[in-house]
Amino acid sequence: MAEVIRLVIVDDHAIVRQGLRSILEREPDIDVVGEASSAPEALDLVAATRPHIVLLDLKLSAGSDVAGLALCGRLTQATPAPGVLVVTTFLDQRLVLEAIQRGARGYVLKDVDAVALVGAIRAVHRGESAFDSHSASMVVKSLSGPAPGPAGPDLTAREREVLTLLARGLSNEAIGRELYISATTAKFHVGNVMRKLSVSRRAEAVYAGSKLGLI
Repeated sequence: MAEVIRLVIVDDHAIVRQGLRSILEREPDIDVVGEASSAPEALDLVAATRPHIVLLDLKLSAGSDVAGLALCGRLTQATPAPGVLVVTTFLDQRLVLEAIQRGARGYVLKDVDAVALVGAIRAVHRGESAFDSHSASMVVKSLSGPAPGPAGPDLTAREREVLTLLARGLSNEAIGRELYISATTAKFHVGNVMRKLSVSRRAEAVYAGSKLGLI
């Protein structure tokens, strides 16, 4: 049997938390182990329950629309660190990229349908990145900025292809199908890309690659 995904919901609106819980508890491989409405509550809850995934809203207080960004950074620096999937109403290129910088593995809007949300949760649990079509377009838009010059790491043509497919959120298996190589070979190339970019997460590789003009 597949491992049950332990999940915490962090949102300042009780009705949103209850709605997410009611949707996710229908899935046999997802166990909602707790809810939090603020950063302090979330940190205590995550420390106590050690979830695999945290669903995180960016707005956690009346005074700030992006208080969740700071919490995202603290969660992803913890040991063990949960996978953070941002679920929010805010669509802004800066926020998407900053969430990635702070360790988020995915970013979806609250109007995402239940099937796509569950798919994103499972993808993050597998160590993949997960973006809905809106946030993915923000990432792609960031890739169109000017290249900073030749100082970046020396990626092979194949590794650049792999990096481009990572930006689309593809798994190793999907990358293999796109490039007509095995999933094992795709995983090898992904590992080389992350090593050369000095990152540990796939989403960070996309962000670093975009900043270096490699895509």
